[in-house]
Amino acid sequence: MLKNDFCGNEISRLGFGCMRLPVKPDKSIDEQEVQKMVDYAIANGVNYFDTAWPYHNGESEVVIGKALSRYPREQWYLADKYPGHQISDSYNPAEIFEEQLVKCGVSYFDYYLLHNVYENSVGVYTDKRWNIIEYFKEQKRLGRIRHLGFSSHARPDTLEKFLDYAGDCMEFCQIQLNYLDWSLQDAEAKVRLLADRKIPIIVMEPLRGGKLAALDASDEDRLRALRPNESIASWAFRWLQRLPDVRVVLSGMSDFAQMKDNVSTFTGGAPLTADEVALLEQIADKLKDAVPCTRCRYCCEGCPMGLDIPMLIHAYNDLKFAGSMTVPMQMDALPDDKRPSACIGCGACAAICPQKIDIPSVMSDLAERISKMGTWAEICRQREAAAKARKA
Repeated sequence: MLKNDFCGNEISRLGFGCMRLPVKPDKSIDEQEVQKMVDYAIANGVNYFDTAWPYHNGESEVVIGKALSRYPREQWYLADKYPGHQISDSYNPAEIFEEQLVKCGVSYFDYYLLHNVYENSVGVYTDKRWNIIEYFKEQKRLGRIRHLGFSSHARPDTLEKFLDYAGDCMEFCQIQLNYLDWSLQDAEAKVRLLADRKIPIIVMEPLRGGKLAALDASDEDRLRALRPNESIASWAFRWLQRLPDVRVVLSGMSDFAQMKDNVSTFTGGAPLTADEVALLEQIADKLKDAVPCTRCRYCCEGCPMGLDIPMLIHAYNDLKFAGSMTVPMQMDALPDDKRPSACIGCGACAAICPQKIDIPSVMSDLAERISKMGTWAEICRQREAAAKARKA
């Protein structure tokens, strides 16, 4: 098993992400299958396990904690997260943290993250009335958290602002990173920013929710011709293995076969060649089918509503690809008069666009897609209501 130094610990480069655990027909977690997967993971050198408060409606923490408890505590590293992105008056840092320790059956977390720092939650995490960062810094001082970091779906500028505020106490950052989002979600800029701050990276969504594990048949044929004995998913993992600042790649493995394949990828095999990397870049360009915005910002100069049109088009390309939940989160953070629905369709932007993009049509389609998906706040309220119903 490939390993890295991560905050002073020897950590497997493959981490077991516990957001997509195997489930039974009734959608409850298949604990027997989870234990089988954990056994195989530990036997093959995987020692990093990542869960969070909302995963599997709050049951992920319990199940993974139970599965890991069968092994000596020093044999594995557990990461959990504080749900500040779902904050309400009932979300008290101390109460949630204490409950997480109980649910996982541990006295400390090896790695603990502020969950989903993004445009609409960064204000919560930095708001003194919640005392979130200071509380978790104190838990680290007490030894109940060994290493403190955060996860983020934010745009690079928001990520930079948060690091300016709290970067001195953030030891690592978890971001969505894969060969598609390198450009689609501007992950390249995030990687550069974190490297400049000397903050190691944990990767989430290396397969884009499975989208990069099942490609167009012609693209799969091209990849298999070069590596006939490796899975399509392995290409995405090997692309990430090239990046020096990536310490752990989380995979939300949903069955034993995925576990075996991923362990194989992180145990042996040759790195990607320059030609193979170029091939993945071609596949990514094909997958995006993106509106060809170059971010010249000419369109912004004449917009009577003052919309950040390049940012909105970037969000549109992301949403059009796979219904990403990152976009509703980002749109929630915008004032009403800066959202795509504020576009009045005057066409001033399209008239000056060097790429001849029909920008009003893009804004209209983006607004309609977001309206159908619902807001991130609504999704969070639904999750909170479900959690309260389970406790009742």
